[in-house]
Amino acid sequence: MASEQNKIYHERQRLQFCLLHSLNNLFQQKDAFSRASLNSVAERLVLDDPEKETWTPFSLVFKPHHNSLTGNYDINVLIAALEGRGKTVIWHDGRNGASSIDLDDASLMGFVVNVPVRRYAGLWKSRHWIAVRKIDGVWYNLDSDLQAPQCYMDCGEFLDFIISHDGQVLLVKNENRQ
Repeated sequence: MASEQNKIYHERQRLQFCLLHSLNNLFQQKDAFSRASLNSVAERLVLDDPEKETWTPFSLVFKPHHNSLTGNYDINVLIAALEGRGKTVIWHDGRNGASSIDLDDASLMGFVVNVPVRRYAGLWKSRHWIAVRKIDGVWYNLDSDLQAPQCYMDCGEFLDFIISHDGQVLLVKNENRQ
């Protein structure tokens, strides 16, 4: 397993750039996405919004779709970035278990999950993006908070755990929106 994990790309957490790390981990490529490219996506979303907010001094740091200093990108940036690469993002209905997901679907690139986290002795509540991808027939949790990827023989069980703990599951498919 150690030799298999050596060829798995796994980017580690920095600040609140978990969306950036999860996308690079999902694509298994360093710099598949960069901070600049995600910032550009976020800025484009603001320009395209017909009801964009008015500028305030806080707008330099706290932007509608991300924090300029620490990252912390939102779901809109995730979807737009993936669609820009020809991917389809499908929000899994959490009322259905993971058994309703076809884990053998050839078009399924992987998952991006969003989970609640508590940091600093529970004083800071936030959410965290995680990539899950099948590599050489094995599903891996590519969480940037982990020291190394975790393999799962039963990805459905892992996804059910995520769903039951207020996590959101997004399917990423290798096809354009129909």
